[in-house]
Amino acid sequence: MIRTAVLVLSAMAASGAGAAEITIRDGGTQPENLTVTPEGHVITGSFTTPLISIVKKGTTTAETFVDLTGDGGGRTLGVLADAARGMLWACQSTSDAGTQATHLRGFDLKTGAAKLRWTLPSPSTCNDFAVAPDGSLYVADTSGKIYRLPAGASSATLVLDGPLVSGVDGIAFLNGTLYYNSIYSGKVYRLPLDASGRAGAPVEIALDQPLSGPDGMRPGGNRLFVAEQRANRIVSLTFTGDSASVAVVKDGLQRPTGVQPDGDTLWYAELTPGRIASMPMPR
Repeated sequence: MIRTAVLVLSAMAASGAGAAEITIRDGGTQPENLTVTPEGHVITGSFTTPLISIVKKGTTTAETFVDLTGDGGGRTLGVLADAARGMLWACQSTSDAGTQATHLRGFDLKTGAAKLRWTLPSPSTCNDFAVAPDGSLYVADTSGKIYRLPAGASSATLVLDGPLVSGVDGIAFLNGTLYYNSIYSGKVYRLPLDASGRAGAPVEIALDQPLSGPDGMRPGGNRLFVAEQRANRIVSLTFTGDSASVAVVKDGLQRPTGVQPDGDTLWYAELTPGRIASMPMPR
């Protein structure tokens, strides 16, 4: 059964083409992250329900793309469209008899059919993903670990843990280099990788202004865009070596959790009001 959610879609004043605001009204969905497919469809998980929803390009109705009610239930956190593999990656959090667990899930990007389920070692909080140039998937576990799923594999291996990865949330490749942030410390790190995907020692990036609660992080052009949850804003990071300048893209938001560049459009999600919105890509 396909569930639908009524949306409010309206042009944002004086913000140009491609700007829109979508409010999800399906009885409690709070979008924790979002991603955009090659066709321009927006997909979002839910911090409060076991649903993954899709807003097809040019429409004003969100349909349930994946319903995990009968497959462990719980809630869905990070989502990422992997066009090269035709996969939608998602983080599913479940509770069975009071025991919390999180799972890396893979679904067919066209149909939503389940393809992969891998349970992270406990304790865990599967949160977000980044696809490497070689096709492997790096998984951020906010309990303090990063995993790597090689292309074609069905289970991941640990590549990094320890205090410097505590609170890892957003994770992204920019020009072939892997970066991650910590929602706890507000820090951003560069993670060196060797030819086999093994991680070296993280390098802290010197920021020209502090971040507060950095969450979802995605590349766009030569910048990383970050949803800064506690500061209620979206920022961009421009790197020079092991330093980065922080520029405010949009402020005055309500707990932004995810961000996704898509051509000349920048999408972002706000957790508390259950809203997805877009704006023209900042120059």
